[in-house]
Amino acid sequence: MTRTRKSVGRITFVGAGPGDPGLLTRRAWDALTEADHIVYDRGVPEALLSVLRTAVAPEAEDAHGPEFSPAEGVPGDVAKVLLSAARSGLRAVHLVTGDPFGHDSVVKEVQAVARTAVPFEVVPGVGQASGVATYAGVPLGTARTTVDVDDVATLDFEALAAAVARGGLAVAVDAGDLGQIRDGLLAAGVEGSSPIAVTGDGTGETQYTTASVVDSFVEAALGFSGRVVLTLGHGVKERDKLGWWENRPLYGWKVLVPRTKEQAGVMSAKLRAYGAIPCEVPTIAVEPPRTPAQMERAIKGLVDGRYAWVVFTSVNAVRAVWEKFAEHGLDARHFGGVKIACIGEATADAVRAFGIQPELVPAGEQSSDGLLAEFAPFDEVLDPVGRVLLPRADIATETLAAGLTERGWEVDDVTAYRTVRAAPPPADIRDAIKSGGFDAVLFTSSSTVRNLVGIAGKPHARTVVAVIGPKTSDTATEFGLRVDVQPDHAAVPDLVEALAQYAVELRDKLAAMPAKQRRGSKVQGPTALRFR
Repeated sequence: MTRTRKSVGRITFVGAGPGDPGLLTRRAWDALTEADHIVYDRGVPEALLSVLRTAVAPEAEDAHGPEFSPAEGVPGDVAKVLLSAARSGLRAVHLVTGDPFGHDSVVKEVQAVARTAVPFEVVPGVGQASGVATYAGVPLGTARTTVDVDDVATLDFEALAAAVARGGLAVAVDAGDLGQIRDGLLAAGVEGSSPIAVTGDGTGETQYTTASVVDSFVEAALGFSGRVVLTLGHGVKERDKLGWWENRPLYGWKVLVPRTKEQAGVMSAKLRAYGAIPCEVPTIAVEPPRTPAQMERAIKGLVDGRYAWVVFTSVNAVRAVWEKFAEHGLDARHFGGVKIACIGEATADAVRAFGIQPELVPAGEQSSDGLLAEFAPFDEVLDPVGRVLLPRADIATETLAAGLTERGWEVDDVTAYRTVRAAPPPADIRDAIKSGGFDAVLFTSSSTVRNLVGIAGKPHARTVVAVIGPKTSDTATEFGLRVDVQPDHAAVPDLVEALAQYAVELRDKLAAMPAKQRRGSKVQGPTALRFR
């Protein structure tokens, strides 16, 4: 008789770092995305958990993603939960802030698991105290001491005072314990005039650092909650020069991103890199054309060699054509002999993603006029085929089709997709749009202007308006909006870069103003508030 052994899973203790999802190590990310059951500490930021839930969301309707549950009870209870999951054949993860071995409770869990036969591993993470100190721009030096505190009663303040004397000290602690920390440091002989910095929401979107002295830092940190990091030593004086996280051009700016749901992600990622807090509000939903016959004929014409050129004006148009190709079992090889023109690098990148290099992307203005300026007229000798396929949205203007016709080309102007107005955003978002709750709004097309105003109202006059190109600028002006930012090239990276540069110029301008003039300035947003 053959006995089947029950498979045993695995337990992994993973350090989440200080909170920024970007600080997860590659090994940590692999362990989390492959897990069946994730037990997380209460201190793990919701922003990081949200990223994980999105990353491990099952694509198939019948697939099951990992179970997420908060760690509860004493270390022995958590260890029992992990062991139970592993003995059921699951890959269990305990996700903790900072580094796993920076917490006595987690060390006890690892010891409990080590006494069993269940395999386990410990994936280190960036320590909360040291990581936040770096994000706050406080160099701790080589003679550093970092402490992630779970229980203030266990602290050796004499040792902390000695650490301050030797070099830099960083302590991660609950904000409610700041008074005890101050009293302990003073009692241990730390000078009351010693510089100290307190950082809240370390490595998060709203990280904020205040500098003070040991005597009065508790009062300076009023309003801080949750975990905070104290930094002491000579490095505190370097914060103004080295505080890179809070000094990014768009740090703290709340930026409205009115785009289709599929397109908003790229822009939001670039905004976050500059420190902004993007709020995605879909204003357009993309749907197939009501009658597919036009697109069916166009795809057949591409395969049969009916067209000399295909002109793509948007990423959505590229997607629409490739979806039709997929329906018919076609691929990039069936574009053989057809030249491709694109408006904008994003559209060109979408074409390149399918293994095809566009022949024409305007070097100048990324618009219909910019493309027409570089599109060669039809020549009966050089062009054996004189027809152009133009797959685009149902609401696109006639400028491009008319311009190509004037240049002697026959144009099949085909509706590849429809753009319909999305549902209105929640009431709090609508109120923020109208009342100036957003520092900036980025428009990437005329339709995003029209639809945002239609579903949510006009942005407040204090909101910085950034547009991707001249057509969008004209539409914004028609709706009574003041256009503040427009890049030289109509592309999302250039649009975000232009907004960031505008913020830098605004900050420099305000810094040069006398204090009284700053207070009277009409300039709004985080950049202005820092100088008031």
